[in-house]
This record gives sequence, C-alpha cells and structure tokens, in this order.
Amino acid sequence: MATSTFDTLLQKIETRAARVGVIGLGYVGLPLAIAVARSGFAVTGFDIDPSKLVALDARRSYIDAVSDAALAAEIDAGRFEATTDFAGLAACDVIIICVPTPLTKHRDPDLSFVEATSRSIAQHLRPGQLVVLESTTYPGTTDDIVKVILEGTGLRSGADFFVGFSPEREDPGNQHYHTATIPKVVAGDGPEALALMKAFYGAAVSTVVPVSSNATAEAVKLTENIFRSVNIALVNELKTVYAAMGIDVWEVIEAAKTKPFGYMPFYPGPGLGGHCIPIDPFYLTWKSREYELPTRFIELAGEINSAMPRYVVGKLAEALDIRAGKALSRSRVLVLGLAYKKNVADIRESPSLRLIEIIEERGGRADYHDPFVAEIPPTREYQALKGRRSMALTPEAIAAYDAVLVATDHDKVDYAALAKSAALIIDTRNVFNRLGLSADHVIKA
Repeated sequence: MATSTFDTLLQKIETRAARVGVIGLGYVGLPLAIAVARSGFAVTGFDIDPSKLVALDARRSYIDAVSDAALAAEIDAGRFEATTDFAGLAACDVIIICVPTPLTKHRDPDLSFVEATSRSIAQHLRPGQLVVLESTTYPGTTDDIVKVILEGTGLRSGADFFVGFSPEREDPGNQHYHTATIPKVVAGDGPEALALMKAFYGAAVSTVVPVSSNATAEAVKLTENIFRSVNIALVNELKTVYAAMGIDVWEVIEAAKTKPFGYMPFYPGPGLGGHCIPIDPFYLTWKSREYELPTRFIELAGEINSAMPRYVVGKLAEALDIRAGKALSRSRVLVLGLAYKKNVADIRESPSLRLIEIIEERGGRADYHDPFVAEIPPTREYQALKGRRSMALTPEAIAAYDAVLVATDHDKVDYAALAKSAALIIDTRNVFNRLGLSADHVIKA
C-alpha cells in the first residue's frame, strides 16, 4: 500500500496535478504560495485572518515580497485562491504549515499555532497527502508533535500519508534573492517522504538541499540564526568596549573586512528584531535542557543583544546632558525608523518599540517617523503604543525635538536635511558617516 500511495502522489507532483494548501499567509506563506503557483501548481491559501482574505480578493498584496501584479497574475490564471474554510484541506495533496512559532513571556517555545494547525489538518487528513512544516522550531517538533497528532487519526506516516520539514529562509527587503532562488533544505520521515519533498520543492525552487532527517533540517535553521545572533552579540559587545576606549567600532569593522579570508563582517545596532534571530536561538536553549546540556554562548548572546536598547538610551541621555544640558526626563525624542530593518515595513520584535518604551519609562517623550509604517499596529508586548502615528519629517518638526535617535536607516530619509535641522542626533547605524555627513552633533551609539 505504501508504494501505491507514494507512486500516486509522486506522479501528481511531477505532473503538477497536485493541489497545494498553504496554511498561514504571512511573510513566509504568501510568497511561498505565489512561488508554488507560478511553478504550475493549483494553490489554496488558508488563514484565520479575514482581513487578509479581503486584501487578496482585491488583488492587493500586504507583503513586500509579493507585488500586486504577481498576486493578480496567479489569481487570474486560476492557480491561487484563499479561504478561511479549512475544510478545503481535504482536497489538497500537499499541505504546508507556515504559522508563527513565538516565545512565551518566559522565553519558552510557544507551539500552540503549530499544534492547533496540526489538529485542523488531522480533521481532514486522508491517504495520499504530504504534510510539511516550515515554521522554525526545535529539533524533533515535526516527528514528535506534528506526526504524532496526525497519526492520532489512525493513519500512518510513511504508509498512508507523508511528513516532511523544510525551513523557511525568507529575508524581507532582500533585492537579490526571493523564494524561488533561495536554496531549500528539505527532509522527510523516511526515504519516500524525502523523495516527495525533493520532487515538490524541486518543482518550485532552483536548488534543493536534502538532509537525512526532519530533526537535522530543523537544526539547520536554528544554526543559521544562532550564527547571526552570536556574531551580532559579539560586535555589540565590542561596540561598548571600544566606545569606552574612544575607538570607533565601525571603522574597526571596515578595516577588518579587507582581510580576504578568516573574517566575516557583522554590524552592531540598537538591538535585534525580526521574526527569526531574537526568537529562534531560544528554541534550542529550551530543547537542550532535556539533555542537561548548557548553551552558554547562545544565552549570553541573547542577554547582550537584549541589553542594547537600554545601552543606546543611556548614550542618548548622556549626550543630552553633556551637549544640551537637559535631562532625558524633560526631553522630546524622535525615533527614526520603527521597522526592525531598513526599507521594509516589518516591525516584528523591533528594538525601536523597546527604545520608545525605555525613553518614556525614564520620563521622556518619544515619537517616531517611519516612511513604511504609518501607524503602530497591535502587538503582544507593546499594547500601550498601539495607534501612534508616524510624525512628519519636516525641518520645523525635526527642530522641535531635543534629539533624533536613528534606529533604522531607511533609504527614503533625507539624512542631509535631517543633519541640518536636528539639534542632536544619536546614530546607531553609522548612516551619517557612511554618507559623509559626520558632524559634531551626530553621536554614534
């Protein structure tokens, strides 16, 4: 029976006759759905947020990586549709889970979205389906949670249905790579599941990288993000040490990166943001406790990066005191950039939100300007900031602030005009020096 089920599904995938379901139409799910549809599959997107369905029905993309034209092309071709009705999963031959995997307030993994989604799939599971998890998680999640929930139906992985894992590798704002051109790591529960994973993703992306197990693929994703977290923490720590010595860490990095081997540049900032690096490393630290093994590097990196917003506000307060003779508690500060990285609208885990919170905890007043984020949406941790709107960046408005704190160096900002109008600038991104706009009132932090 296993061979027959496998052969039938493989043929459907190879002939593009398989219908694909993508659960979760966010930063990962929607670009993936459109890439898969563009490769010739019929795709149904599933999401519990009706506002997303309204936008998609109007052929309006809410994700920068998917243009309105690309979305409309797949809808008009009949290759993409979206729904909130999960009963449609029964008609899907390949089902891909792209739901959030956040942390609890105690920094433990929150797999409630993965578990709830797996239970929804189980209600409609049938023989001849491939179920794939793409959400970042700790090694063992696919086999120990997703597979177990699905096998609770009485159907068996590797015989009746197949299970795989392929970590998402989206990079919002990256102009050089997109979903179809980023190499895709794939794994499966058994050789047949892996063969199906290779066939399916090989049809949609340019390069497939198979690994031996789902746990290995889960570890690949964590390793990629832990690597970045640890190295960013290193340069953040060097920034504080070198600043105390009167040394510019950015100048150090620029010189160090001229070495053609043995060095890779990473850059400091006001803290970590985004959907991966601030969260994913803690999935491994949590899982490692099961094996009674310490993860000192990972946890220390998290501590250093988490401390950066408070360090930056400390530098802001110091500069206000020395250069303006004014306490932070009596100052108005404009935070430039709410998104966690330049040229995107993504504010997930953005350190700018924490910067605003700390400034106001210390009695100051903080506004923000961001050309990509008109209003602060609801967030789990910063409910008090909901509804605040981006301030205009006119010379008169800038001059009314005691300081401008550059948290995100968006390209759409006129930094020369900002330098002329601002009384004091705290630059956490070295943008003014990069643009040749260094001045006495621009302080690096």
